[in-house]
Amino acid sequence: MATDRPAPDTIVLIHGFWATPRSWENWVSHYETRGFRVLAPAYPGFDVEVAALNADPSPVEGLTAPVIIEHLEEVVRGLPSPPILIGHSAGGAFTQLLLDRGLGAAGVALNSAPTEGVPVVPLSQVRATFPVLRNPANRHRAVAYDFDRWNYAFTNTFPEEEARRLYERYAVPVSGQIIFESALANLTPGKQSTWVDYRNENRAPLLLVAGGKDHIMPPKVQWSNAAHYRGTTTVTEVVEFGSMPHLLPAAPGWQEVADYVLAWALRQATDPAPVVECPPVPEEPAEPARM
Repeated sequence: MATDRPAPDTIVLIHGFWATPRSWENWVSHYETRGFRVLAPAYPGFDVEVAALNADPSPVEGLTAPVIIEHLEEVVRGLPSPPILIGHSAGGAFTQLLLDRGLGAAGVALNSAPTEGVPVVPLSQVRATFPVLRNPANRHRAVAYDFDRWNYAFTNTFPEEEARRLYERYAVPVSGQIIFESALANLTPGKQSTWVDYRNENRAPLLLVAGGKDHIMPPKVQWSNAAHYRGTTTVTEVVEFGSMPHLLPAAPGWQEVADYVLAWALRQATDPAPVVECPPVPEEPAEPARM
């Protein structure tokens, strides 16, 4: 017999690499005006201003994925009730890991980095990450993108003036060790730091959101990631927003995405399900598909 589940009142926004929680600034205020408590926790070492982290990236040089996941898990477990989890890029992968650990009422992964076992590596992704991976010494230091590389990876659909403004406002270095570990995860024996149980029957519902113009995590990565999930009683869906680049939380039209994923999460997380319709997806993307 189904148990009534109240609608979640808290949303946890998980940022990606090369950015800080500031990248969620629009979404925080947007959801707060809807009456939600909104948390945007920083990774360890990322809880400083962007300018400070660019001036001294040493706090993030040795950061690892397990340390980030442990910190995020502590935040979520400290809440009085399961929240909606929304992650962007690497935060999307961390959202999947948190769901796999039994956390969250529902999860949304925007332009998500893949969890372990997803072998799709598009050429645009290679081009976006090659500046880090081509130099083995980067594994032991924090690595920053210059504007041209960051623009290719994050803001390729933006006017240059706006892309530069967001680069100055959001861009920070990231631990090269994490990038190398992620790139080599499928070549390393055993379960790595981004491993999830794709057959977990107790995981909360998951929506993977693909930006059709994303260079670093293009739609085929999201569809491949979703296809790995084999639970027969769990919900895994994909929706594609055709005009969106990687920096989806700040792209024109982000409000429609924010409203869409919130409506989806509320429907999935609440029993009995409320009558909450998702807004239409712009540009006629592929229909949401249950895996």
